[in-house]
Parts: sequence; C-alpha cells; structure tokens
Amino acid sequence: MSPAQPASDPGLAAFVAGLPKAEVHVHHVGSASERIVLELAQRHPGTVPTDPDELAAFYEFRDFAHFIEVYLAVVDLVRTPEDVRLLTYEVAREMATGQHVRYAELTCTPFTSVRPLEADRGMPVEAYTEAIEDARTAAERDFGLVLRWIYDIPGEAGIPAADATLRYALDHAPEGLVGFGLGGPEVGVPRPQFQRHFEAARAAGLRSVPHAGETTGPETVWDALRLLGAERIGHGTTAAQDPELLAHLAATGVPLEVCPSSNVATRAVASLAEHPIVAFRDAGVRFSVNSDDPPMFGTTLNREYVIAADLLGLDRAGLVDLAKEGVAASFAPDHVRRALTDEITAYGAAHDVGPGAAPGARPV
Repeated sequence: MSPAQPASDPGLAAFVAGLPKAEVHVHHVGSASERIVLELAQRHPGTVPTDPDELAAFYEFRDFAHFIEVYLAVVDLVRTPEDVRLLTYEVAREMATGQHVRYAELTCTPFTSVRPLEADRGMPVEAYTEAIEDARTAAERDFGLVLRWIYDIPGEAGIPAADATLRYALDHAPEGLVGFGLGGPEVGVPRPQFQRHFEAARAAGLRSVPHAGETTGPETVWDALRLLGAERIGHGTTAAQDPELLAHLAATGVPLEVCPSSNVATRAVASLAEHPIVAFRDAGVRFSVNSDDPPMFGTTLNREYVIAADLLGLDRAGLVDLAKEGVAASFAPDHVRRALTDEITAYGAAHDVGPGAAPGARPV
C-alpha cells in the first residue's frame, strides 16, 4: 500500500530532483526496482511473479509481517554472485541517475545470500564480497556514486545469523564496509541478545546503526542506545512517545533515519499526516530523510524529500539544509563529506538559495 501523494509545489519537486543527496537508510535487496526484480525472476522463476501487473499486486502490503514475507521472496531471487553484482550495480545506476544520490550507505544482509538456504543455494562469502565490491567500484567510476556498506543482522534468524554476520564483517570485510546493523521484525526480537555482537563490531571500528522503534515502543530505542551503542537509529518512529527519549536524542545528537512512506506502507504509522517527523523537529532531534525499500513502497528518495518539505513546511533553503543533514549523518570519508556539502551549497546558490546551515545543523 503506497501512501497518498502529498500536496506540494511542482517547482519544489523539480528542485528536489536535481538536489545532490546522501542516503543512509536504504536496503540492498529492497532497492530492487520492478525492472531488476523481473530480470532476476526470469532467471529464477517460481516464487515471484514475472508479469508486471501481478508483481505490482504482489507488493500490496497488508502489514509489516506481510512486507517481510514479500521481502524474503525477493531475497530468494539473489542466488549467485552474478545476481548480487547485477542487483548492486543496477540499484546504483538508478540511485545516481534517477535520484541524484551522490553518496549512499547500502544496508546489506549477507546472511541470506551466503548461508545454504537449500542444497543448491547459497554462495561463499568471498564470492558475495567480491560481487558487491566490483559493483561498488564500477558505480563510482560510471555514475560518480560513492557507495559504502552496512552489514545487518536479520533479527528474526536469531543468534546464528548474528554470529555469522559478525564473522563476515570481521573476517571477510569488504573495503567499503562502514557499519553494523540490525533489521527485520522487532516484535519478539529483543535487542539485548545482540549486545556482544555490536560490542565486537564497534571494537573493530564499525559504526552501530540498528533499527529500533519502528514497530515496537520507545524501550527498543533505549536498548539500542544503551546496549548496542547506536550512533544512528533506523526509524525510531515511536521515540516520539517518550519525551525523555526525545530530550536524550536531542542532547546527544544521535540522528534518526526517518522513512515516512515506509512507515505508512507497513502501517507503523497510520498516515503521513500522523508521522512524528514534526515532533522530532520540534524537539530538536537530528534526522535525515531516506527511502528504506523504495520500489517496494512505491516511492523514491526524491519523493521522500517532497513529503518532508510538505510536512515540515520547508522551502528551498530548508531542503538544502535537509540535504546537508543527510551528509552530516553519514559515515562518509571527510573528503567526500566536504565535496558533497560544497556541491549542495553550489546547487542552492545556482537556484538563488541563500547560504545554508553548516553540516550537522538540525533541519528547521
């Protein structure tokens, strides 16, 4: 189910389309567009529709649990290193050429591709790593898009998946790996069980970026902060229910990765009008705007920026600041941060936007 279209100035949408952007909450498999999914489904027929109309119906989510079912069906299409390379390179193409994304941290779940799902499934972790790295270097060469990786634990698979993901991250780390995350369902998947995995990842220099507070309450966010050492929070939607938590986030500067359409599509939030992004802004909480699993939710990063502008009442200067906050919330190398921030400033100046806020400023 896609959220209703926001009522926005078409001129603002055109401005967003050309605005250079960073994205820090976007999933590898979840970014597979209909074009990519159809190609993979034709390679591996049987589980995902190959008819475009049937595929569109396949993506009509009833709730978060149904979304996970659909997501895992698409995961099942990524079976070989060639599939991984195709997916990664084509996702990068669409991010760069369609959304003007200049830097992205793509959340990958190697456990679902590396483990032997069936006797004839699964690939060596070395092959997986080589495939994403080959696509990463090609994407920077061909599209000017700088990619980095976050390896995340599929929480529903429990401790074995966490052990394996940590092993992939520590013993087989791709050059572009910057973070360690935790995704999947939150209900019935308590965060404390993964504390030792995050401690080991952080000790190795990886940044902590777990999902929390998407479909469970504020306590999950507290657990992510206190036990997992979260440096950013994926979603954090229910943090708005806890004034003490909002104050803590504002004081510490830990950013939330906000994904409005995703939250409505999975029914984590009833409607865009009820999304807590305004509460986050009013509480002084830092946040970036992201697309999560854009084709699955019928959205794009450009559209999420337009939605944010509508909800927050942003003009072009506000959108420039929002784009800079996306860069500030990232784990990009310093030279990439500086170059992209300068590019955003230059774009704003070319469109008669005054000087924006410095990197790290809160969107207002």
